[in-house]
Amino acid sequence: MKIAILGTGYVGLSTGVCLSQIGHQVTCLDINEQKIVQLRKGISPIYEPGLDDLLTMNMAAGKLKFTTSQPEALANAEIIIVAVGTPQGDDGAADLSYLVQASKDISSYINHDTIIVIKSTVPVGTNDFIKKLIEDYCGFPVKMVSNPEFLRQGSAIDDTLKADRIIIGSENEEAASKIQKMYRPLNVEVIITSTKSAEMIKYASNAFLATKISYINEIANLCEAVGADVQDVARGMGKDKRIGEEFLYAGIGYGGSCFPKDVKALLHTAGVNGVKFPLLKETIAINDFQREVLVAKVLKRFGGLKGKKIAMLGLAFKPETDDMREAPSIPIAAALTKYGAEVVAYDPVATDNARKIIGDSIKYAGSIDEAVHEADAVLIVTEWKEVKSIDVAEMLAKMKEPIIFDGRNCFPEETIRACGSVEYYPIGKPAIII
Repeated sequence: MKIAILGTGYVGLSTGVCLSQIGHQVTCLDINEQKIVQLRKGISPIYEPGLDDLLTMNMAAGKLKFTTSQPEALANAEIIIVAVGTPQGDDGAADLSYLVQASKDISSYINHDTIIVIKSTVPVGTNDFIKKLIEDYCGFPVKMVSNPEFLRQGSAIDDTLKADRIIIGSENEEAASKIQKMYRPLNVEVIITSTKSAEMIKYASNAFLATKISYINEIANLCEAVGADVQDVARGMGKDKRIGEEFLYAGIGYGGSCFPKDVKALLHTAGVNGVKFPLLKETIAINDFQREVLVAKVLKRFGGLKGKKIAMLGLAFKPETDDMREAPSIPIAAALTKYGAEVVAYDPVATDNARKIIGDSIKYAGSIDEAVHEADAVLIVTEWKEVKSIDVAEMLAKMKEPIIFDGRNCFPEETIRACGSVEYYPIGKPAIII
């Protein structure tokens, strides 16, 4: 099939690469000329494991192209997939301005046989709104499909090629059938619903996972108060098939481009429709509080931070991505510097993006060794493999004081106890002070 994709962010680029991988002719369209120039050279603008190889391979095979030309991308497309950003607006609702502009652009080039697929995360009712907008501009009926994505940054390729399920929402049977055929090579279960149900599935899924994270973080805080171990508790809970093991990892809260804005957008939708949703309000409040936990532990241990060197290991909101959106490292760095600490941070891939957000209020190291040298304490903020696999004893030997605040529970108790003299403060577990 000839497919056009609008937007080359995480969703658009990952989707385009994977659809070309399963045999389709894909043209990705973006208004950012510099990004398109880089992509034509085989250089991805995002860090995503496995993406670069598939990108260059499918470009070389002639199945994947990149352009800034709307006629080139849209004129002969059988399917147009819209994957533009829907950032959070000031009122918590999704900002649909990019989607609206993309729809106006589409209306100038489509024909009667084109199917328009909205993959962007959008509030319930958006597909109907966009359908009317495009039809008003182009003057004839269009076929719409809601096809939400469920990609995790850091595993977007696997999440596309080995998806749990594919959601297709449409009031047009022919359109739904064609999109189902587009995905057939993946051999993944397809669920066909109305457009509104498909839109709701996306928000309901992300809000549930965010709530699960906030729940285990509250359990972690209670575990600390009573002397229990949250990892043991989570393992015991997760073996119950009704609960499951995923997203039961206590830490310093969720971040990224999806969970924060999607929870707030669903809460906004509930409010607009007169539905109270106190559970979501608590999910957000718990997550905001959890970001302060590490700093509170540091302040409790030191009293004041003026003149203290604090090493932060990890800046990205999660490992295997360079995304800094809503990363817990941002408020943590701000709080530490506010209290007078000298903060030196290290991240394997997110440093450039971190500089754009955090700026020069902290220092950036080129290695773990550089970050922890003569540090009064180290904070584990992102659970990178490089961080989890370090020789803890060697790291402590480079520090001024052997103190670790582990926001991701990266190190087993036996590893810490084998270090000799150490102070180790995890999340939801008793501290180890030797």
